[in-house]
Amino acid sequence: MSLIAVRNVEKIYRMDGVEVHALRGISLAVEPGEFVAIMGPSGSGKSTCMNILGCLDRPTTGTYLLDGTDVTTLGDEALARMRNRRLGFVFQSYNLLPRTPAIENVELPLVYAGTPDRRARARAALDSVGLGPRARHLPTQLSGGEQQRVAIARALVNSPAIILADEPTGNLDSSTAGEIMDLLDRLSQQGITIVLVTHEADIAARARRHVQFRDGRIVSDEPVRARTVAPQGPVQP
Repeated sequence: MSLIAVRNVEKIYRMDGVEVHALRGISLAVEPGEFVAIMGPSGSGKSTCMNILGCLDRPTTGTYLLDGTDVTTLGDEALARMRNRRLGFVFQSYNLLPRTPAIENVELPLVYAGTPDRRARARAALDSVGLGPRARHLPTQLSGGEQQRVAIARALVNSPAIILADEPTGNLDSSTAGEIMDLLDRLSQQGITIVLVTHEADIAARARRHVQFRDGRIVSDEPVRARTVAPQGPVQP
């Protein structure tokens, strides 16, 4: 059974009486442990697809099965629980609370879930991305790459099955971007499913599969034949 199964999904936005077709009947399956890059020009539907995969938006028509559960039938509270327990999110802008130390930013998903031993788990997640010594630093005291590592630690802290990364290297220089992609690649090697949105070919080359969007449709879906592989190394939340 596919971990992600999107079937004939359409998404229509209505703005000022005008219908905008963001997705036009897409179908997509992602297996456990895959590393998939979603690509396409601005307005192609890739971000809308990511929002639906992340249970942040609902399709207008079609179904989305997440690990066998049809999330299109879930209420808001059940969707929130699904997001918190099954999904980890990494965004271009990091989305860290600016006046909150790194370790407390990482703890946030655990707070929402009412999880015990939050501090120990958050520290372990920070250690896993090499930021244990920076646990008490505020985001403003960290570099862009370090902030993104905090965001990845936060995504990992609930041991999700899937990490959804939306342009995670968009604000980083090429060297730091490579370090972040090495980290995501090692997570993939350990069995976490990674779905990455990017417009950069060199970043997409780190994935094992490319899905190309155009005008709200999937126009190609094929394996990466010459991918860049990260050095082996442990990353354990």
